[in-house]
Amino acid sequence: MSHHPHCTAGNGGVTRPGSPGPGCGRAGSQTLISSLSAKCLNHQAAIVLCMDVGFAMTNSAPGEESPFEQAKKMMTMFVQRQVFAENKDEVSVVLFGTDGTENALASGDQYQNITVQRHLMLPDFDLLEDIQNVIQPGSEQADFLDALVVCMDLLQKETLGKKYEKRHIEVFTDLSSPFSEDQLEIIIANLKKTGISLQFFLPFPVDDEDGSGDTVDGRHSDMYRNSFPRKGLTEQQKEGICMVRKLMFALEEEGGLDEIYTFRESLERLSMFKKIERRPMAWPCQLTIGSNLSIRIVAFKSLVEEKLKKSWTLVDAKTLKKEDVQKETVYCLNDDDETEVQKDDLVQGFRYGSDIVPFSKVDEEQMKYKTEAKCFSVLGFSRSSQIQRHHYMGNQVLKVFAAKGDEAAAVALSALIHALDELDVVAVVRYAYDRRSNPQVGVAFPCIKDAYECLIYVQLPYMEDLRQYMFSSLKNNKKYTPTADQLSAVDSLIDSMSLVYEDDDGETTEDIFKTSKIPNPQFQRLYQCLQHKAFHPDKPLPPIEQHLLEMLEIPQEVRERCQAPLEKIKALFPLKDAGKKKEQKTAQDVFKDNNEDGPSAKKAKAENEEGSFSIANLAEGNVTTVGSINPAENFCVLVRQKNANFKEVSQQLVNRIEQFLETKGLQYYMKSINCIRVFREEAIKLSEVQCFNDFLQALKEKVEDKTLADFWEILIQDGISLITKDEAEGSSVTSEEAKKFLAPKEKPAETLLVAGEGGDVDDLLDMM
Repeated sequence: MSHHPHCTAGNGGVTRPGSPGPGCGRAGSQTLISSLSAKCLNHQAAIVLCMDVGFAMTNSAPGEESPFEQAKKMMTMFVQRQVFAENKDEVSVVLFGTDGTENALASGDQYQNITVQRHLMLPDFDLLEDIQNVIQPGSEQADFLDALVVCMDLLQKETLGKKYEKRHIEVFTDLSSPFSEDQLEIIIANLKKTGISLQFFLPFPVDDEDGSGDTVDGRHSDMYRNSFPRKGLTEQQKEGICMVRKLMFALEEEGGLDEIYTFRESLERLSMFKKIERRPMAWPCQLTIGSNLSIRIVAFKSLVEEKLKKSWTLVDAKTLKKEDVQKETVYCLNDDDETEVQKDDLVQGFRYGSDIVPFSKVDEEQMKYKTEAKCFSVLGFSRSSQIQRHHYMGNQVLKVFAAKGDEAAAVALSALIHALDELDVVAVVRYAYDRRSNPQVGVAFPCIKDAYECLIYVQLPYMEDLRQYMFSSLKNNKKYTPTADQLSAVDSLIDSMSLVYEDDDGETTEDIFKTSKIPNPQFQRLYQCLQHKAFHPDKPLPPIEQHLLEMLEIPQEVRERCQAPLEKIKALFPLKDAGKKKEQKTAQDVFKDNNEDGPSAKKAKAENEEGSFSIANLAEGNVTTVGSINPAENFCVLVRQKNANFKEVSQQLVNRIEQFLETKGLQYYMKSINCIRVFREEAIKLSEVQCFNDFLQALKEKVEDKTLADFWEILIQDGISLITKDEAEGSSVTSEEAKKFLAPKEKPAETLLVAGEGGDVDDLLDMM
């Protein structure tokens, strides 16, 4: 197995099979469907979505979505992909078949019932809301060729003086409207002259000429068929199909039909959100070998982990305005008064044992490793076999090229790359992004492709980064030594689960599970939820899309192939009931009181008896005050003594509880809960109900003042509330009041913490 990182064969755009690539004279390929593919990031497109809203678009078979609803769904999915992809393409919406008329060409009876719903601008949630709520079916019909002319006029005028790489018109219609082909030749000539590309989206395939619903060339699979054509096309629709074919063949020649799609086919392709596109940022530097050889290079990130942007905007929950959220950061001492401290009086500190060592910004700057400047210097060379794959680390892979326009650098770097490749060696490199970043040690592999050649840099670990773990050998335990049949069965299972398909000759291989084609499910789910919440803020989040779950499933052929080996594994590795595990006995179990064999309730009762005897009681001696070691037990002993003053003893217990709460630790919280529980029980027994209720009410106020919400939450979970009149005669508290007492008060909007700024100086992409 080669240790070289996987290299992609280029970073150009993706075109549809059988269609010419960029620069081949076509009217354009960056359209609604082809925009699903990667494109050059410098290209900005102007797109007009031209939708038929005539009354015929609402016709559908029972139980089927109408063409109008399908077209709206397509437009919604396309726009939301554009919004989340954060690209610079601008989108306009033109409707034809509307009740009114609103376009720049309308005069007399020309270009009627055509409305420019939205002019050319970046897509946003306002556009999504318009598509969802504003666009409604009309009661008229309009000529789709007239609508094309309006779209062309809009593109010409609104892109004037701006730089667009592509301009497109996407038409959504069922071709039920009458049309006039008087200006067809002029339309075709202008489309070719201006370089505007055209796509049609229909409820049925255009090659379905007889209206039977059966496709001729099989290009549209069964999943893309609709019930619409099975009812039969109208004569007007058949004439429309002929016109569309004529128009598209005139623009695209033999590839004309490739730019006509069915609604269902398009919905399948648009079901995934587009990835956020990044502009590749160059990192110029000098590759140095020793002190005499220097090559001008430029590096690009080839692979990096994409992370979600934390660019959430905080808004008021009621007004939904960020101006209504006032942020304030206050620094306070951890004392009773929570004394406020100015930010200038703060210094960073590190805990060293029980002490806190102050560490100022000056100390931190002096401690940092000083890097003179950015560098990419070769420290030496090594056999590629010495670089283990599991030693790769870091969150990025860099591709290193010669500086653009520097022929001497290109020749020198090419010689180095080919020498490394021929000798099967790699360069060990010291890499520092800039003078603010810590240096790394990495490895540079040669990568030679038909289209380009470069070095590929991957970070390597320092000595402290390596972890050596020792595990006991399975071979030394005869009980777990596998048989030859078991080993063979596991080998067969591993072979059957291979995600790589090989021909019989073993030469041609293909990935069955193409991870590079699978979008990040975390991103897809986030975008789905954001889009849902934008339109339905009060509804629960939707389930995960089924098509996304299916993409993460085991490939069907792999699932079928591994069934037989799995059955063999089950037979050779039978599962047996190991029986009940023998419980370990503790010293408490061994030396427990023989009389404590009854139910736990009896044990608890026995422990609470006044005359109960234990070694702990003997060790305590005479109890005179409520101590901090066993405060609950001390309290029980003191309140049962003759002439005991319950209020005085309970005050001692209250003082201990307050002392524990000041410490703010879980173990002290639990100790306080135990004290409160015992206080409550004794107050009921000794008819001192009001004393406990007064304490608990005062405690609640202190808890709210000192932000001990986590402690109060434990108290709520344990159900410790005021003593009710159902529990003791001296109480006037009802059960309902006791339940309400535990509920926390409504708090004003909490002061929001300011997130600390940070970032990876190594991330070239964040410098956009």
